[in-house]
Amino acid sequence: MNMTHYMELLATNQPWNLIMYMVIPVALAEALVATEFFTVFLRGTKDTAWSTWNKWIGIVLGFYFLCIFLNLTTTVVPNIEWRGTADILAVGSYLAGVIPLFSIALLELGVIGKGKSENEKMKLHFVLLTVFLVVAHVAMVFGMVDPTIMGWNPDNT
Repeated sequence: MNMTHYMELLATNQPWNLIMYMVIPVALAEALVATEFFTVFLRGTKDTAWSTWNKWIGIVLGFYFLCIFLNLTTTVVPNIEWRGTADILAVGSYLAGVIPLFSIALLELGVIGKGKSENEKMKLHFVLLTVFLVVAHVAMVFGMVDPTIMGWNPDNT
């Protein structure tokens, strides 16, 4: 079966690549989404545990994904022989996740958004998280596509 480099990365070195590149970042992202909901829902109450968890998950996830990005862009991407449009979209979207995730970490650390109100920071956090969810799903969808569907011919490599 033909597969994109995205799927090949996850399928190689089982189960470690799957855990490192998919399970950990997705579990952290889902935890971030869940704590984001509770943070917004409980806003104005004295319960700050959800917002504290949200902050730390955002920081850990942002730096974890930055490490994944640096690892892949220095060791894997330079050697890729692209398998068409689906491959480029899958890998590119996956790697693009570093922009919103690392931005969330920087926002939580106060490096960006210094002059913003708490509501503005919360809105920016929501937007960044939404952008990550979109690019992650684009990566997953195109990553699962047989690259020949989008024009790649394995005989021409």
